[in-house]
Amino acid sequence: MPDQLLYAMEVTLNGLMAGVMYALVALGFVLIYKASGIFNYAQGVLALFAALTLVGIQQGQVPFAHVINAITGGHLESFGWQLPSILAILLTAGVMVVLAIVIEKLVLKHLVGQAEIILFMATIGLAYFLEGFGDVMWGADIKTLDVGLPQGINETLESVTDSLFGYGFFVDNLDIVAALVAVALVTALTLFSQYSKQGRALRAVADDHQAALSVGISLRFIWVLVWSIAGIVALVAGIMWGSKSGVQFSLSLIALKALPVLMLGGFTSIPGAIVGGLIIGMGEKLFEFFLGPLIGGATENWFAYVLALVFLVFRPQGLFGERIIERV
Repeated sequence: MPDQLLYAMEVTLNGLMAGVMYALVALGFVLIYKASGIFNYAQGVLALFAALTLVGIQQGQVPFAHVINAITGGHLESFGWQLPSILAILLTAGVMVVLAIVIEKLVLKHLVGQAEIILFMATIGLAYFLEGFGDVMWGADIKTLDVGLPQGINETLESVTDSLFGYGFFVDNLDIVAALVAVALVTALTLFSQYSKQGRALRAVADDHQAALSVGISLRFIWVLVWSIAGIVALVAGIMWGSKSGVQFSLSLIALKALPVLMLGGFTSIPGAIVGGLIIGMGEKLFEFFLGPLIGGATENWFAYVLALVFLVFRPQGLFGERIIERV
């Protein structure tokens, strides 16, 4: 088999793995959009805040330590414990649920019936607040996240492809774990959305807040529920991205890559988030591989947005999104 084709196959496989990582972030956006009809600008910051909190809890870091030390003149740094990864993840999930309750009580309940642009602006303010709050709470230094996930090249896949093609494919173990987790999340969330009472209520709230209230659906409960789930999805995304590249404040920018994923898959489709992520991940890697050298490289920075622009022109609702028809 020609070397160029083998390289393209390896690039395709790694692109699909990268797409899964994008899709993990996009899932949180879909959940919020289905419940409120708005693009949650704060989803990327939720992933950052969850990852920061997980590292802090796992390493026994004292919250607001440098603020306390600045006021008291002390040298408080750590409680002196190292929690098991599973316990730290469960405690962080609890923190994300509490955060969802606080967001609903302080922000969302005052915006019932407001225009979508008002809700969107609220998520922008929430994003900047959470980013600053996470900085003050846990510090701004780059942190290493290790919850025991396998990393490095998958030797089994490398040996199998080497025996089949005479060339071993290099795929990171962490990317494979992310793919398996994404499949499990999409399956669970799809079943929840389609077949549970709360999932049907969630779709009703997205269609019309006031109508949902008139038939006895608790809007406040639905918002707490969906923001809790979105927070836990953000935690999963934060674990994967933080384990891959470290927990740093640029982690919040992954939301920008999730936007074209949503445009392709559709803002209301949970499976669409995965399909959109796979298309973006594979497309940008193959485009860089074949055409990058001809046009100067660095095409991964803009390819996803150009592809999303094409979809906006020809299919604005995305591959799996619902076409909205308004009669006047």
